[in-house]
Amino acid sequence: MITTYAYGFPRLGVNREYKQSIESYWRRKISSSELRENIDKLEATRLATYEKYVNRFPVGEMTLYDNMVDTALMLGLYHCDNLDDYYNLCIGKKALTLTKWFNTNYHYLVPEFASPIPRFRAAWNKPKEAIAKYKKGVPYLIGPFTFLKLSTGIAKERFGDYLLALAEVYAELISDLDEVHIDEPALVWELPPAEVQLIKLAYQKMRAANCKINLFTYYDSVDFMEDLYELPVAAIGLDMINGQENLKAIRKYGFPEDKTLICGIVNGSNVWRTNIESAVATLNELSRYAKSIVISNASPLYHLPITIAAETLDRRLAGRLSFAEERLYELKLIAQVYAGNRQGVAEWNKQGVHFDSDPGVKERIKHLKDSDFSRSIPYSERVVSQQQRLALPLFPTSTIGSFPQTPVVRKKRAEFRTGRLSQEDYNTFIRQQIAQLITLQEELGLDVFVHGEFERSDMVEFFAEKLNGIATTLKGWIISYGTRVYRPPIIYSDVSRPNPMTVDEIAYAQSLTPKPVKGMLTGPVTIIAWSFVRDDIPVSEIAYQIALCLQDEIRDYEANGIKIVQVDEPAFREKAPLKRRDWDQYFNWAVKAFRLASQAKPETQVQTHMCYSEFGDIIDRISQMDFDVITIEASRSRGNITRDFIGGSFDRQIGLGVWDIHSPQIPSPEDMAEIVTRALEVFPKENLWLNPDCGLKTRRWEEVIPSLKNLIILAGRLRKGASSLKNATD
Repeated sequence: MITTYAYGFPRLGVNREYKQSIESYWRRKISSSELRENIDKLEATRLATYEKYVNRFPVGEMTLYDNMVDTALMLGLYHCDNLDDYYNLCIGKKALTLTKWFNTNYHYLVPEFASPIPRFRAAWNKPKEAIAKYKKGVPYLIGPFTFLKLSTGIAKERFGDYLLALAEVYAELISDLDEVHIDEPALVWELPPAEVQLIKLAYQKMRAANCKINLFTYYDSVDFMEDLYELPVAAIGLDMINGQENLKAIRKYGFPEDKTLICGIVNGSNVWRTNIESAVATLNELSRYAKSIVISNASPLYHLPITIAAETLDRRLAGRLSFAEERLYELKLIAQVYAGNRQGVAEWNKQGVHFDSDPGVKERIKHLKDSDFSRSIPYSERVVSQQQRLALPLFPTSTIGSFPQTPVVRKKRAEFRTGRLSQEDYNTFIRQQIAQLITLQEELGLDVFVHGEFERSDMVEFFAEKLNGIATTLKGWIISYGTRVYRPPIIYSDVSRPNPMTVDEIAYAQSLTPKPVKGMLTGPVTIIAWSFVRDDIPVSEIAYQIALCLQDEIRDYEANGIKIVQVDEPAFREKAPLKRRDWDQYFNWAVKAFRLASQAKPETQVQTHMCYSEFGDIIDRISQMDFDVITIEASRSRGNITRDFIGGSFDRQIGLGVWDIHSPQIPSPEDMAEIVTRALEVFPKENLWLNPDCGLKTRRWEEVIPSLKNLIILAGRLRKGASSLKNATD
C-alpha cells in the first residue's frame, strides 16, 4: 500500500487547550513547569491523531508561540534563559514585528538581523530533542531559505553570505539524524536565477550532514523544477491543489528516479471534501513519472479547524466538509482505494449535496454593467461636496471602529448567544454602551465618531451570521497568531442579505450627536480571505455577491442620515497571489468588488482601512479602488510607510495610524508628532487625518482614554500651525 504522510496538524486542541494554557501562564495562574506539562499532553494527543490515520508524520512542530522565533533561537539569533525571556520576544517590550505568513491569514513574528553577519550557531537543537522524545516521527525544521526570506534587516547584497552561513549551522543541527522534514514554502515565489543558484549551494553544504532530507513546498507551484530536482534531497513535497503548474512540470520534465515524490493531494487550506476518485486518478498518472510516491496534504493542516465531529452544522453541509482530522482520514482512504480496496469511498463522496442557488442573486450578478463598478462623479468633484457637508477641521480626528470589549461586554454577548439574555435586554445593553461611548467621544473632542462595535465579535464572523449562504461554526477555531484564534465562516451557497445588518446600531448612534458617525462594514475581499470559500464558482462572483449585500447596507445608511461609511479591507494586499504574474487577475476583481460595494452617493464619504500592509508595490491598485479616505498603520514604521506614496499619483485623504494599538504603551503627543512630521513631507496637510492604527477592541479603557486625549492635543497643535510640534504647547 502507498505510504501516507501528514504534517501541520493544528496545535490548538479541540477545546483550545493551547491558548488556555499559555494565557494562564501569562496571568501567572500556572507555573512554567505546569505549562510545559500541559503542552506535552497536547502534543501527545496530536501525535496520537497522526498515528491513527497515517504512516508517517513530523515531530517538533509544536511551539510555545511561533516556529519562526523557535528557529531564530535554534540558530543563536536570540538568547532566552527562561520562558519570560521567550515571551518577551513574542508579546513583551522586545516583541518582534508581526506579519502575514505568505498569503494566508496565519501570522508569524519576523526575526530581525543586524549587520554585519551574526555569528550563527547551533544554540538549541530542537529537532534532536523532538526525536529523542517521540522516536516514531521525522524531525521538523523551517528551511534556511524560507527563514531568511521571511526575516528582515538583511542587506540584499549580503543575502548569499547569510544563506551559506546558515546552511553550515543547519548541517550541524541535522547531523546524526536519519532524516528530517524541512519546510521551504518560499521556493514557490518567483525567484531570480541567482537565488536559485544560492539555494543549490546551500543545500550542497547541508549535504555534509549525511541526513535524508524531505523537502516540502506548498501554497503554489515551483517555477524552477529542473533545478529543484538537482538538490541533494531524498524527497520533494509538491502542492498539487494550489500548485497546478507542478503537475504540468512533471509531465514535461518527468521526476528523478533517485527521489520520492510526496504528492500533496488533499487540500490543507480549504474545507471541501476531496474527490477520492479524482485523487486516485491523479496518483495513477503520477506513477508513470515517479518510481516512488508518498501521499500527503498539499499545505499545512493548521489552516483548518481540528474536526467536523465537534460541530452541529446542517448535515447536508457537514457531509461536504473535511477539517484537519478528516483530511487524515482522506489520506488513509485514498491509499486504500489506490491499493484496490474501494470500501468506504462511495459513502464518503456521496454525502456531498450541493445546496440550491439563489435565482435572485444570480440575476443581480448577471445584469451588472460597467457603470455599476464606478461612482457617478470623480473624486475631485466629490470631495468639494463632502467638505461642505461635513465641515471638518484640518487634521480631522477619528478612530478605526471598535472600542474596548470588556469582560462585561463579552459576558452579555455570551449570555445572549446561550439564551440566558433576551433579545430585548441585549439590545438595551448595547444601546447603553453606544450612548456612553458617544458621550465620551463628545467629551474627548473627536471630530468623526464611531458606535464602538460592542455588538460584534469577529469582524468577519459578525457579518457571516447575518448573511444567507454562509455558515458559522461552534468550535471551528484556527490560530491567527500566537494564541489568537478565530472561526472562519464557510461560504457554501449564493450570498444574500435578508435584512439590514448594522443599520439599527449606527442610526441610533447618529441620533445622539450632530457629529458624523461612521457606518462600519467589512469589505468583500476580507470576508473572502478570512472565510472558507466555495470552490464551484469563480471567487470573483462570490466577491460581487458579498459586495451587493454591502451596497444595500450603505444605501440603508444613507436613508438614515449617515454621511460617512468605512469599508474595511485589511486583507486586500495580503490576499494577493504569491506570484506577481497572477496579480492582474486578482486585483481586477478585488478592485471591482470594492467599487461595487461602495456605490455611495457623491456626497457620502467612503473610507477604507488597510491596517498592516506593504503599499509600495500596489499604490496604483489602491488608487483604483476610488475611495475618499484611506486609514493605514504608520506607528511601527514611525511614519516611514508614507514613503511608499512618494512619486505616485495618490491624491486622496489619508488617516495616519499614529498610535500602535498592539502595545499597551500610551503614546505622547510628541511620539505621534514624529510620525505626522514625516507624513507632511509627502502629503499636503489638507489631506491628513489622525487616528489609531487599528481597532481598539483588545485595549483597556485606561490605555484608550489618555491615548486619545494625546491624539486630540496633537491635532490642536497642528491646527495652530505650531512651528515645532515637539515643543509646542496646546
